[in-house]
Amino acid sequence: MNRIQELFNQKKGNILNVYCTAGFPQLESTVPVMKALQDSGVDMIELGMPYSDPLADGPVIQASSTKALANGMTIATLFEQLRGFRQQVYVPVILMGYMNPVLQYGFEKFCQHAADAPIDGLILPDLPEYEFETEYGPIIQRYGLNFIFLVTPETSEERIRKLDSLSTGFLYAVSSSSTTGKDKDMNAVNDFLQRLQNMKLKNPVLVGFGIKDKPTFQQACEHANGAIIGTAFIKAIENTADVEGATKKFITDIKS
Repeated sequence: MNRIQELFNQKKGNILNVYCTAGFPQLESTVPVMKALQDSGVDMIELGMPYSDPLADGPVIQASSTKALANGMTIATLFEQLRGFRQQVYVPVILMGYMNPVLQYGFEKFCQHAADAPIDGLILPDLPEYEFETEYGPIIQRYGLNFIFLVTPETSEERIRKLDSLSTGFLYAVSSSSTTGKDKDMNAVNDFLQRLQNMKLKNPVLVGFGIKDKPTFQQACEHANGAIIGTAFIKAIENTADVEGATKKFITDIKS
């Protein structure tokens, strides 16, 4: 059993997953930020691999990626930073990014180095279902990595069930068909999450996009196993000299 499954076995609800960008705000911030998140009570970390042309990221996360790339962050540098990180960080960690830099790095080499770190799972929003099934999924599985698909309110029930059957770890419910960081109509999000809940899916569900504070986190958790916060956290640490203090305050405000 891996860390993600252990987490969901031990905790059925109110799971807090926080996104941070590797190499932001400073190149060497990656592991210290993850450690600060864990020490502040986060259940899971989604570690973003910066990319110049992200599909799903709003302006705040895009800007953090631009800064991280300017700092010199690459996938090779990231794996160097992650060497030995499990001596400090024990919560599940998922790498989130896009196919282009992963393919440039070498897909199998990427999976091998992620497993060696060890990372628990991958989110690659632009990896199509067909390519996953026919080409990349077997490599991901060979290295024991979970793979998480995204579903939106517009995704058909048939396709939701299909992506749920292919996902391991959890299913990522995108609250609406827009980029990260936009304010959402939480009543419409509730309807979507209730629909997923009624489908009795194989995987736990975490909801992301538009979750930014204690009220939106609590509302998201009413019909899902937990929620993912990204943009609001990046904003909280982008202009501070005390990243650890800002992290602790941000997470405390959500969990208090």
